[in-house]
Amino acid sequence: MRVLLALGGNAMTSADGRARPEDQVAAAREAMASVADLLTRPDPVDVVLTHGNGPQVGNLLVKNELAANVVPPVPLDWCGAQTQATLGYVLMNALDDELARRGSTRKSATVVTRTRVAADDPGLATPSKPIGRFLSKDEAAPLIEHGETWEDRGDKGWRRVVASPKPLEILDAEAVRALVEAGFVVVANGGGGIPVVRGEDGIAGVEAVIDKDLGAALLARTVEAEVLVIATDVPHAVLRFGTPEAEELGRVTVSELRGFATEGHFASGSMGPKVEAACSFVEGGGRYAVITTLDNILDAVAGNAGTVVVPD
Repeated sequence: MRVLLALGGNAMTSADGRARPEDQVAAAREAMASVADLLTRPDPVDVVLTHGNGPQVGNLLVKNELAANVVPPVPLDWCGAQTQATLGYVLMNALDDELARRGSTRKSATVVTRTRVAADDPGLATPSKPIGRFLSKDEAAPLIEHGETWEDRGDKGWRRVVASPKPLEILDAEAVRALVEAGFVVVANGGGGIPVVRGEDGIAGVEAVIDKDLGAALLARTVEAEVLVIATDVPHAVLRFGTPEAEELGRVTVSELRGFATEGHFASGSMGPKVEAACSFVEGGGRYAVITTLDNILDAVAGNAGTVVVPD
């Protein structure tokens, strides 16, 4: 069996959300202990890892803001590349150490991964996804002068907005597949992938962020994974979340889950993309997708924990 395991960006921070280097290293060690459980069970599986990078990119954006009057801000595609490499390095160290302690000879590798989006994606012309922190008008001014799009959000201040285009193709898929076939545990397509377009002048990065869950579904299909596990901070997707009538979802078909989504049960900024990713993966030929917490990983891969999305 081949499994694509998608870790949320907050899986790489402390429980209270801090993202200091030591917090991220500690969180990675905890997360990779669960992955090692999967890799060293009696019937081990191929595992491909991907991850979010929201808190880490957020840190880089703060550095951009503080230094905007001294050096040009680093573009978002560069932020994606930097965080892919850094988080891949941290995850590899943690996983290799954990596997060595268990006597396993499996090794890991990270691929800095580019994901193609359409040059005419509507979102690129009308950026609307808010990222980063709120600033005053004066603080935002030098960033606007550098070409960034910021909006006045009233009493809260100004906030940057960017495009979030649909991922279409993982340009580095061949390298990822070759490493998987060679027996490596591969970390790839972090943060949904580095957004790039292909034009007359070749490949170019764009100021955008790709939804990490949609990127995970694309990577899972690309590496021909049978199971997609989306690890988050809740054990199930929930109907009527936050109400006395809340109901955890267990095994559910794609059409049933899409129906619940149409009824508005899943927030667009949190569970909504995970539901869409799970559905699109199964519709694309996956055996099943699971949304649950990382500590349920063994049962999740077996389809016995979390919200398990199956074909109709």
